[in-house]
Amino acid sequence: MKMLLPWKLLILLSLKSCLAERIIRHGPVFTQEPSDSVFPLSGEDNKIFINCKAKGSPPPHYRWKFNRKDLDIDMDISYRLVEGNVLINNPQATKHGGVYQCIASNAFGTILSREAKVEFAYLQNFSSKARSPVLVREGQAVVLLCGPPPHFGEIRYSWIFNGRPSVVVGDNRRFVSQRTGNLYIAKVETSDVGNYTCVVRNMMTNTTVYSSPTPVVLRRDAVMGEYEPKIEVQFEKSLHVAKGSSVRLECFALGNPVPSISWRRADGSPFPGKMKINHSNGVLEIPYFRPEDAGLYECVAENAKGRSVAKGRLVFQNAEHLQWAQTLFDANNAIEAELHWECKANGKPQPVYRWLKNGQPLVPQDRIHVDGGRIAIFNIDLMDSGMYQCLAENENGIIYASAELKVVASLPDFSKNPLKKTTLIHRGGEAIIECRPHASPRASFSWRKGNEFLKDGESLGVVLSAILWTCPNMQGEASISHRIPQGSQERKDQRRITKPSCLDANINVALCGQKLGSGSSGDLMIRNVQLKHSGKYVCMVHTAVDSVSAAADLIVRGPPGAPVGVLVGDITDRTARLSWGPGPVNHSPITLYIVQARTPFSIGWQAVKTVPDSVPGQMIHATAVDLNPWVDYEFRVVAINSVGVGEPSVPSKPVRTKAADPKVAPANVSGGGGSRGELIIVWEPVSEELQNGEKFGYIVAFRPLGSMTWKQSIIASADATRYVYKNESLPPLTRFEGKVGVYNSVGEGPFSPVVFVYSADEEPTVAPSRVWVRPLSASEIEVFWKPIHQTGSKGKITGYEVQWLEDGSPESDAERVRVTETSVNITGLKGSTPYLVSVRAHNSAGTGPSSVPASITTKKPPPSQPPGNIEWNLTNSKVFLNWEHVKAMDNESEVTGYKVVYRQNWHRGSSVVETNRTSVELQVPSEEDLLVQIKALSDGGDGSSSSPILIPKMSSLNSKGYFRSDASKMAHVHAVVFLMLSWMFS
Repeated sequence: MKMLLPWKLLILLSLKSCLAERIIRHGPVFTQEPSDSVFPLSGEDNKIFINCKAKGSPPPHYRWKFNRKDLDIDMDISYRLVEGNVLINNPQATKHGGVYQCIASNAFGTILSREAKVEFAYLQNFSSKARSPVLVREGQAVVLLCGPPPHFGEIRYSWIFNGRPSVVVGDNRRFVSQRTGNLYIAKVETSDVGNYTCVVRNMMTNTTVYSSPTPVVLRRDAVMGEYEPKIEVQFEKSLHVAKGSSVRLECFALGNPVPSISWRRADGSPFPGKMKINHSNGVLEIPYFRPEDAGLYECVAENAKGRSVAKGRLVFQNAEHLQWAQTLFDANNAIEAELHWECKANGKPQPVYRWLKNGQPLVPQDRIHVDGGRIAIFNIDLMDSGMYQCLAENENGIIYASAELKVVASLPDFSKNPLKKTTLIHRGGEAIIECRPHASPRASFSWRKGNEFLKDGESLGVVLSAILWTCPNMQGEASISHRIPQGSQERKDQRRITKPSCLDANINVALCGQKLGSGSSGDLMIRNVQLKHSGKYVCMVHTAVDSVSAAADLIVRGPPGAPVGVLVGDITDRTARLSWGPGPVNHSPITLYIVQARTPFSIGWQAVKTVPDSVPGQMIHATAVDLNPWVDYEFRVVAINSVGVGEPSVPSKPVRTKAADPKVAPANVSGGGGSRGELIIVWEPVSEELQNGEKFGYIVAFRPLGSMTWKQSIIASADATRYVYKNESLPPLTRFEGKVGVYNSVGEGPFSPVVFVYSADEEPTVAPSRVWVRPLSASEIEVFWKPIHQTGSKGKITGYEVQWLEDGSPESDAERVRVTETSVNITGLKGSTPYLVSVRAHNSAGTGPSSVPASITTKKPPPSQPPGNIEWNLTNSKVFLNWEHVKAMDNESEVTGYKVVYRQNWHRGSSVVETNRTSVELQVPSEEDLLVQIKALSDGGDGSSSSPILIPKMSSLNSKGYFRSDASKMAHVHAVVFLMLSWMFS
């Protein structure tokens, strides 16, 4: 029997057929490309996706390159192609880390995605091998090596002491370097004895590993003497820093006493307020690096024994990421026509360009001219059809722009616009016969009447033209009829399942017509229910005499799917209108949408304020408000239902809000200092996010206090932080009012609050008088001078600069120190050496004239020979010491006495006894060991110390011994022998 379709269905099918004919076939276009990624490599997640998706008609197929070679996915079971994406099962850092590139192709051509570097963050375990003890004396420095295991990704170091849950806190004595992971102790104390464990944490994988403990054991054979600082942790000699990045410099010194750390710039300029300096643990942090932050930095470590300086230069690197200023558009050109394309990218350094056709380098020919980002194709033919890509590349990366060239070439074809077979006209009237064949290139025309060809202008009045002229014609009517045949009805009793059958039954369960299983039980249990389990479930019971069934619909509800097709339009300086399509509701209606945005200045995605404030689930559009002008935004939408929050949509294409006049004034405006005749005004720059437009700059306004007129100066630089006004007639320390405003290409913005600033001071004009110098030892002199009265000098005096150099040396060898007092001790000098010393006052404008140089010669060096042949006798609580007299050489200072340094109980400090004889008696408890050193005293300072002498405790008997200066052992009477190895005191 012939079945007739309902007329509404016929119309629907007809419409679908028309739409199908209108689908435009085109080459592939990427909608999602792979990007540089670092994946955490852990046991919890054993697969990763590298995304790639393209649209095209016909749909594209995909291939991949790995490290610029074709990737044969079918031959490696660890790879799987899921649509265009690559799925990697059980990834391994050494095997799967590298550069990936997606290739999409269809009948119209091939395009390459950008290259994506894929790396894996991981952290292996420490070796379980026990670590050797570290032997150290009190007062000595120690460095505990962490030796982190193999890893990749950002890691953080810390140390645990004696297994405590809290970590070792850094201070001026202890420091944990985040560059090396080592623990540095500048000066060991007895409380430092114990077990130290290095802790390494990978910030990406969120894993932590612990080293084996390193025991620190205190040696009891000696105590470390004082020594000058040694910088053990220092920053690079030269470091290139990109604009806007952060810099962290480390500096830490070992020494006894514990050195103090300070930072300075070599040119003497002050640190801006944004810099963070932690003097206790030697870290200098510079956020948002700018050109003015570049220069030579110095870390100074000082203690009572001297100082040490580490230097490093920070170099500003103004590198900009590539972005398209002019991209490509698809072209449909007729055969024999011309094509001109140009692509242009912004970036520093300037990019170079390459061209591809269907994924292969484009070779210039006679018809194809390539000039950087420009391409021209002349006399186009069919072979020129395909997908073209322009590549812009510099040292910061590479970007791709794609376009399709369609070349239309066909024979004249009348199938779509056939010539009318008959045209009716009135006698004496006029007729236009349309001739519109489809042809490429453009067709030429000729007409024939019967067997005769017609020429243009003949008396028949025929117009030879391919131009379309439309003539009114009669519109006919059409109708569609349908008939529904009446069928018969048959009544059947409905069967119901009320209880299990008493007969043997076989039970089958099916979902959506697919059999799930069978058995004698009617229960169906679904574990780990997912959305895919939704559907119509049918239970069928079959016995020998009958069959019955029952059905139930299972609805699994879940969070909504990702919204689709986020579009952005109606963009103003602070608003943008968004629209989107709803994703799958997953059996629970969407109740709310949240709009999120990100910019180059934001940390990840952040919710934005919208109108309406709360976007209901029935609404698929909203307006994002309170945006920043002249900022690139990406938007995405997240749907929420009663079950939870769904996945976010694919981000929209980046859009830039329109420019507006700036609204934020510079902060922390201040000033002062500089050279004579200068007025300096400084400020913190406005961040790029708040500049609101291009051609951003500053307006510096100032006027003398009491004046009504502002003097203004335009600073056409967004990075500027300082303005210097020079006028030689400007009196020193003149009080000004100052303020700093902003402007951009749209207009001017607000000014900062008015502040008071002073012009530069004048250098001191008077030199200090009456400079005295006296030698204190062979290495130290004392300098003091009469202060300058403020009324006698034009410039305000803030301190003094003392200069010294060896007599006869060039000025360039001079050393200097600045102080605020009127005296200073200079150390580190050579013995028996003449020096010239001068003093001059200084202030913020500079230094004044120097005093007349004072001449001084340091004292002779102290004796280099230590006391020898030391004998001791221990009786109860008394120790008697004797030694040979030290005779100074001719070039050494005469011995004036002796210093005996002794220590008992390892946790106590040293005691000192001075005498002008070659013997001494010490009162000490006999139940404790005693460590003794002896040195000669002289006007040139302390002489060399004897080797340490250990006198052991003797609680029940008396003892005595001796120590020769040329021996490496001591002997004890009464059969007590003590052997001391020289390395114990090295």
